Amino acid sequence: MTTRTPARPLLLVLTAIVSVQFGGALAATLVPEIGAGGSVTLRLVFATAILWVIARPRVRGHRRAAWLTVLGFGAALGLMNLAFYSSLAHLPIGVAVTIEFLGPLTLATALSRRLRDLGAVAAAAVGVVLISEALDTPLAEVEWTGLGLAALAGACWAAYILASGRAGREFPKLEGLALAMAVALVVTLPFGVRSIPDWTGESLAKGLGIAVLSSVLPYSLELAALRTLSPRVFGILLSLEPAAAALAGLVVLGQRLGPLQLLGMFLVVLASALVMGAGQRRDAPPEERLDPALSGG
Repeated sequence: MTTRTPARPLLLVLTAIVSVQFGGALAATLVPEIGAGGSVTLRLVFATAILWVIARPRVRGHRRAAWLTVLGFGAALGLMNLAFYSSLAHLPIGVAVTIEFLGPLTLATALSRRLRDLGAVAAAAVGVVLISEALDTPLAEVEWTGLGLAALAGACWAAYILASGRAGREFPKLEGLALAMAVALVVTLPFGVRSIPDWTGESLAKGLGIAVLSSVLPYSLELAALRTLSPRVFGILLSLEPAAAALAGLVVLGQRLGPLQLLGMFLVVLASALVMGAGQRRDAPPEERLDPALSGG
């Protein structure tokens, strides 16, 4: 007898995934106007304000170890967004998200330590080569800057996942996330403060939209879904993010990917589904599982 996953949490997660990537596509329209630093700062201003109203975090009464966790969590969050938004100036959003996704994929593989997962990572590596168009593009013309920034965002995403698990144990509900958002804002502010005179009513509206689409809405939907959804199924769904990013890039930005890039993206999505979803042990305690309740970018 098979157990079916309820449709409602599946719909919540899929909505969260689409929301994050359309928020990223909206950010790609803001970066040329006020820069990556300004875009990240503007998003974090709104996201921090909204989360503080919702979570009302306590600033006093926390252990030193808890504050160190929040500092690491916030730094990873801020640098992840800064590197990802910077990569959007060089890469289509579908390519940037796929490269970024190597961070949690590598982390999941390192935590599982199974031989089968190494094959999945190898497939993902082939996919990245196809996505980057390194095979049919002269090395001098490959967007190394964009690829490097997206890879840095992926490394920060992996650190963010680890720090988020610790913050979840140190702080109740959304308190750790709200405090980390404030730290991320402080980290990115030096990169965005010079853009403040360029902020217009349109850029403020976009910043609010990005904060809602990429932070507040997906976090809320994912938390609601994970009350009834297993981490195994969630991991598989999360692996659809690169495909959702490609769709958002096409609809919002008119970015089209070639056949080889789409094949590469498929390989990365398949590898991610195998490693992050199907391979997770249902009987493992929560602290031993990769916490997937995070969306990068």
